[in-house]
Amino acid sequence: MMRFIKFVAVAAASIVILAVLGTFGASEYYTSQLGSGCANCHEMADYVGAVHGSNHRNVGCQDCHTATLSTKLRHIRVHLTHSWPEEIRLRDVDVVRMTKNCQQCHQQEYATWHAGPHSATYSQIFMNDDQNSKQHLMEDCFRCHGMHFDGSVRDLVQPMNTKGPWHLVRKDFGDQPTIPCQSCHWIHRPGTVQEKPSGRFSVTGSAVNGTLAFFDRRERMHFAATSLHIPQLQDGARLVKMSADPRQAMCYQCHGPRIPETGTVAAANHWGPQVGTGDDRTPTGVHEGLSCVACHNAHNENTRASCATCHASKGECKLDVAKMDTTYFNPKSIHNIHWVKCTDCHQHGIPRSTATSQVAGQ
Repeated sequence: MMRFIKFVAVAAASIVILAVLGTFGASEYYTSQLGSGCANCHEMADYVGAVHGSNHRNVGCQDCHTATLSTKLRHIRVHLTHSWPEEIRLRDVDVVRMTKNCQQCHQQEYATWHAGPHSATYSQIFMNDDQNSKQHLMEDCFRCHGMHFDGSVRDLVQPMNTKGPWHLVRKDFGDQPTIPCQSCHWIHRPGTVQEKPSGRFSVTGSAVNGTLAFFDRRERMHFAATSLHIPQLQDGARLVKMSADPRQAMCYQCHGPRIPETGTVAAANHWGPQVGTGDDRTPTGVHEGLSCVACHNAHNENTRASCATCHASKGECKLDVAKMDTTYFNPKSIHNIHWVKCTDCHQHGIPRSTATSQVAGQ
């Protein structure tokens, strides 16, 4: 009996050792082959082919995709049993692991993203007592916050009411970002290898990043920024001048306006989506026609020193525009920087331009 137990123990230990050596050996093999080894499992061939035609063609699979021992063993089991799904997708835990790997090559972009609101965690978004007490958590929250999460909102937060106290069912996601890099970047999208520009891009002439694409949770796929629609908004009955910058089409996927609600003047007159409704910040007034990214850093929404891009240190008013009474200078100002007009301050008439006066005098 003891001999049999020893035999079973040795056999089990041997299997574990072989599995460990096999999975880590495979990892080293895949790394040395720049990911080509992954294509030996034919169900992965299309995905390997896609990345080899993308901006990340010179990056190995293992540089972006990391996996635990249990994950590697699961991959082996799925392959040997031919039980892979019709379309292979990353799990939510795989996505958050990848986000940290992006930092290895994109250090500056990662740092700016991490310092801004787009890196908000599941705890910060879904454990917000003020928000949760006013409105029921719903599946649509995942459209922008947690679009890669596997499951419904009740699988993440309980109880589903406006009384609380609320707690995360998935505690392991508490400190994980709700908007990881893959929310706005299509890593396997076909494209040429990108290089850093020799000089600074103009805010009006910057090319659209090849990977820039919105991940739609319902379709479970990315849509390139250049294929997304920029809405036509109205200010009452008036059509607002909209920037054609395709990059801001990404912004509208989450920071969008609302269709006029029944009973409003806009609805009665059949006007289109109204500027400034919902989470929309489309500029009107003195900034009408500007793109979102003309002022906002795309990764962290920072607008620091953005005024200096277009304005001299002192304008016609002989004042520093960055220190005027707007929400840019003071968040509590009644003059929202997105919609401020000259007449908001010059209520008795706009002073005649100094430059115009000089020309007229000549």
